[in-house]
Amino acid sequence: MVIGVLVLRYRLDAASLKEKRMVIRSLLDRVRARFNVAAAEVDDLDTAGFATVALVAVANAGDHADAQLQTIAAAIQRWDVDGELLEVHTELIPY
Repeated sequence: MVIGVLVLRYRLDAASLKEKRMVIRSLLDRVRARFNVAAAEVDDLDTAGFATVALVAVANAGDHADAQLQTIAAAIQRWDVDGELLEVHTELIPY
């Protein structure tokens, strides 16, 4: 079993935490609806201009988990998010 983690860091065009949370909630809801992954905002919680989101998938094999995370990352990069994607990081954790 392999746990795949995808971490995305954004610079957002949000003037307040309320605006930021609307953008992030929309992104997380869209990810959860389209892909079978757990998703949450994990860092920069009290910073209006930045957001760090993590997505986690579990698979039987590492290549399947990696392919799933790459598919998700490519889809998210095509979506219109009110901000700039700064960093994409993936990690596979054997269990």
